[in-house]
Amino acid sequence: MSNLLTLTATQALAAMAKGEVSSVELTQAALARMEARKHLGASLLITSQHALQQAEAADKARKAGAGGPLLGLPIGIKDLYCTNGIRTTAASRILENFTPAYESTVTQKLWDAGAINLAKLNMDEFAMGGSNENSAFGPVKNPWDELRISGGSSGGSAAAVADYQCFAATGSDTGGSIRQPAAMCGVVGIKPTYGRCSRWGMVAFASSLDQAGIFARSVEDTALLLQTIAGHDEKDSTSAPLEVPNWVEELQKPLTLKGLKIGLPKEYFVEGLDARVKQAVMNAVKKFEAQGAEIIEVSLPTTEYAVAAYYIVAPAEAASNLARYDGMRYGLRVEGNGLVDTYTKTRTAGFGAEVKRRIMVGNYVLSSGYYDAYYTKAMQARTLIANDFAAAFKKVDVIMAPTAPTPAFKIGEKSADPVAMYLGDAFTIPASLAGLPGISVPAATVEEGGSTLPVGLQIIGNHWQEGKILQVAHAWQTMSGFTPLAIKE
Repeated sequence: MSNLLTLTATQALAAMAKGEVSSVELTQAALARMEARKHLGASLLITSQHALQQAEAADKARKAGAGGPLLGLPIGIKDLYCTNGIRTTAASRILENFTPAYESTVTQKLWDAGAINLAKLNMDEFAMGGSNENSAFGPVKNPWDELRISGGSSGGSAAAVADYQCFAATGSDTGGSIRQPAAMCGVVGIKPTYGRCSRWGMVAFASSLDQAGIFARSVEDTALLLQTIAGHDEKDSTSAPLEVPNWVEELQKPLTLKGLKIGLPKEYFVEGLDARVKQAVMNAVKKFEAQGAEIIEVSLPTTEYAVAAYYIVAPAEAASNLARYDGMRYGLRVEGNGLVDTYTKTRTAGFGAEVKRRIMVGNYVLSSGYYDAYYTKAMQARTLIANDFAAAFKKVDVIMAPTAPTPAFKIGEKSADPVAMYLGDAFTIPASLAGLPGISVPAATVEEGGSTLPVGLQIIGNHWQEGKILQVAHAWQTMSGFTPLAIKE
């Protein structure tokens, strides 16, 4: 069983194509692993019967010579993607019993390609958090050290992939919610350009920032799955009407590192960055330089305002989006003495502390008298951050930086200090505000308190340059020899 589970998605698909293993066998192995490792908290709902039915259908389709590029591949779905007939909670009590009557565009594309839905995966409530401690159903433990966080908000997806519970998983990234947990769990996580994937059917947090993405254990796998979910969707007005390149094919052509211009933003190598993380990133940069890449220091001067701007813009959009959860139409309803009391009691019982905090911040910055002082200024800062990146990409092909300032910290260590938690996204937020694509790949491991913990290397590209960052990430994967987490029985 372990031998099957440690295959990459690409290897598993090849093995099924050769008849060496069936989708049912892979699915049974993954489901057994999920059940045996439930204590990590990665899954919120394991869809065993549905998955096995899908797997049986996939095996029949393969015998008949039909099927898509992911035929028979068992994957996990972050629990903010609406799945028709399957409970979708966004890890919130207010949606604890919500079963959608429709399918998100991203998941529909995956099922059309032949993928198997193993489970809905844990996350920070409404994707608000960087540690997966804000889930209404409990935190996700890091498979590298179960006393530590898995990262957030897509912690369940990152942990499930790292722990060999699925071959890949969907995530979403608003301010770093794919890249940061990918770094914490030692897997590959990609956030594409804003607009590359449809947001239709994703439970909204901050609509101008939310973007779908992928976790996997290899760069090839992320390219394959991202290629599957990307593309224009008429149901989403922010979805770009652009053709999706063949990223898998592009990866098969070796990237010439000689002359590749790599930007190092000086504002990302500052106080607060763990010295071991800095060393891991610089070691990676030196390896690229040894292969002929040109290293250029760039400046992104507005970076210092990124976290503050994000925590005005994102809560403002969250407050607007979450106004729909009032107990009147769907989700939790707690009866009160009249309309306003029902609203109050429903939202008090349904939302967790972090969600309430962001709703209050959002309503404050949007209120009369404060809108210009806060929200307008934050949007101006967002424009300046985008301009910084635009100037940098006139000089370089990609930007390299740490994904997160520290390795995974212990569960509960920062939960009493929201500001310290927010600063954990300092290196991922700027690219999100600018709408740029970014990928986190394992850079190295460090030792801390008797534990071996992974560190992530972030590669940021210009708009619509997913192919470039995938190629650079693949080159790093080839030269680094990074050893993934050994499977734990």
